[in-house]
Amino acid sequence: MQIVHVSAECYPVAKVGGLGDVVGSLPKFLNELGHDASVVMPMYRSKYLYNHDWEVVHKASSNLGHWWFDYTVIKEKSDAQGFGLYLIDINGLLDREKVYGYEDDVERFCAFQIAFANWVCSWDTLPHVIHVHDHHAGLIPFIMQHTYAFKRLESVPSVLTIHNAQYQGSFGWDKTTYLPQWDSWKRGMLEWQGAINPLASAIKCAWKVTTVSNNYLGKLKHMSNGLEPLFEYEKGKCSGIINGIDYEVWDPQKDTYLDHHYSEKTISEGKSKNKELLCKEFGLDPNKPLFVFIGRLVGEKGADLLPQSIYDSFQFIGRKMNFLVLGSGETEVESGLSLLKNYAKQDYNVYIGYNEKLSHLMYAGADFLLMPSRVEPCGLNQLYAMKYGTVPVVRATGGLKDTVRDVGENGGYGITFLNTSVGNITHAIFRATELYHQKETFSTIRKKIMALDFSWTRSANDYVNLYQSFY
Repeated sequence: MQIVHVSAECYPVAKVGGLGDVVGSLPKFLNELGHDASVVMPMYRSKYLYNHDWEVVHKASSNLGHWWFDYTVIKEKSDAQGFGLYLIDINGLLDREKVYGYEDDVERFCAFQIAFANWVCSWDTLPHVIHVHDHHAGLIPFIMQHTYAFKRLESVPSVLTIHNAQYQGSFGWDKTTYLPQWDSWKRGMLEWQGAINPLASAIKCAWKVTTVSNNYLGKLKHMSNGLEPLFEYEKGKCSGIINGIDYEVWDPQKDTYLDHHYSEKTISEGKSKNKELLCKEFGLDPNKPLFVFIGRLVGEKGADLLPQSIYDSFQFIGRKMNFLVLGSGETEVESGLSLLKNYAKQDYNVYIGYNEKLSHLMYAGADFLLMPSRVEPCGLNQLYAMKYGTVPVVRATGGLKDTVRDVGENGGYGITFLNTSVGNITHAIFRATELYHQKETFSTIRKKIMALDFSWTRSANDYVNLYQSFY
């Protein structure tokens, strides 16, 4: 089957969150199963663009309302990522360094989607499936089915994967002229709560809808930023497929970012060496359990509660553990974490920013990973951590609930808690600290989580079954 993925992100070309990781991995594993999967995304001015060789495969023009634009499609020559990678360039709109955050994001992604449809319409043979990701590509199913210019795409099955339903891309009806001429009787396929809502439109128009975990799908029926009735109405075509991780990249035995490699058999020695290196760099005590947080410093991830949770842990549990935080985000959260260094010297440190090499070292050197998320559709960090023998300490929500079982359960291997609150987080840290000192049990759990299978092969097979259901 020929499957085309359309996304705003794809690692390592451009990544803001988990969307980039998924789109950068899933197509490769679909290809390994014998299919022809590719990715189409905007041509941002990224380092990846300038460090690889490209060929022009298509040039044409289209329009965004009354504005006509030229676009160019280029392909990465070597298929370095394990799949065909195509970038669409539109001068003045997509030639930016950042992925999001511009005042004209509506225009940028509308033009990108129109250019994509225009290009695919010119193919001699149409793909078997067009798979769109999140709202940035959410208008494509509508464009394929209900616009006059692209009727040729009407019979091509479309799949929507929702990575985060909190962001929907809504914009006003004053911009409806951006879309190619469409059947006015189909207004309801665009509208949600008085606006054009690309994510809602994709849920209505796509042939199938997936979310990145089963638990997250259930949660969306009760908490999806206003789309709750829609998820209930369309539940018959919705399913949850848990994300996987690429063990070619995330494997402590061959991780190119690590100086000290290890396996399940050598986990004790390997993690100790990485922990010593990490603690030396950040002035921490390697003899204490090390808790890390890696991710966006935003309320969605529960990061706003970290300063008080760390402070309370020291107050009520004692200076029995270390904390290291890596991330960037809301200014107030960054400031709170930075100020905490004045109080918690030798037990705590923080790195504000993004550092891929450091994140790998933290997974390898830490004892516990903190994920107190308020919302976590799937979560990849806990999967990375477990492959590196780092025990996840997570709020039981979304994909975290699907992938982490509490040590109190039969066969459990992580620490879970119910609510994103300072009290719940602090109590979970206490439980983890106690577990750390149960050396034999802790060692068994670390080996167990390293052996768990969260590979993309399993998830890719689920997607193939979904695609084949159309034929």
